Amino acid sequence: MNNQWKDKSAVITGAANGLGNALARHLLANGAKVALLDRNLEEIKKAIPKDANHAHAYALDVVDALAVHRAIEDFASKVGKIDVLANCAGIVGKTGIKSHEVTFEDFNRVLAVNVLGSFNTFKAVVPHMLKQHYGRVLHVASIAGKDGNAGMVAYSTSKAGVVGMTKVQGKEYAETGILINSIAPAVIETDILKGQSAEQIKYMTDKIPMKRCGTIEEFVTVASFILSEQNSFTTGFTFDLSGGRALY
Repeated sequence: MNNQWKDKSAVITGAANGLGNALARHLLANGAKVALLDRNLEEIKKAIPKDANHAHAYALDVVDALAVHRAIEDFASKVGKIDVLANCAGIVGKTGIKSHEVTFEDFNRVLAVNVLGSFNTFKAVVPHMLKQHYGRVLHVASIAGKDGNAGMVAYSTSKAGVVGMTKVQGKEYAETGILINSIAPAVIETDILKGQSAEQIKYMTDKIPMKRCGTIEEFVTVASFILSEQNSFTTGFTFDLSGGRALY
């Protein structure tokens, strides 16, 4: 067990599956108290390890600011503080089509979940971090937000927004003890790939110099460092997890 997490409490969105669930499981296994936020309560409960004693499940849509606020306040009242926020909730939307073919509904929904959702949780959590002069925030962006993926205008635009938000927040809170960073993965082997065409996946993978997808374990390793006390002099930064695709 990694003792650094034993007295920490964390909020993780998109925690029912994929990157969010893997990170939640890692923190729970190392003694952290974790609020798992996702849309489906039953899916969250299935995703929680049976031996996890400090898991708190909240079914909500991160776009709903009031629901997010209520969940955060409930979790804080139960555990006493919030040290960590990891915004892993995200959707891709329809891919493999040019920008003028994207519907307004799809574009707006992707931006709402990926950008507004991250803002909503940040807005609810940070007041608690300010009280204790400590916090670690991770927004999950994407290489698509730095480099742009053709056929993915909504997703690429939303993740560019996450990168921009990270830069602003990192500067705004740099003297408060709260560090805000993001991570820009290339293609990671998660269920989110199931909704994309083989052509779209090949397009993204071919751009990676390592010529493979990243693994969930590789994501957890980097994410857990970003959220740890060992990360003490980096804020407003977007960490690369792209197999060499992005070098800036």
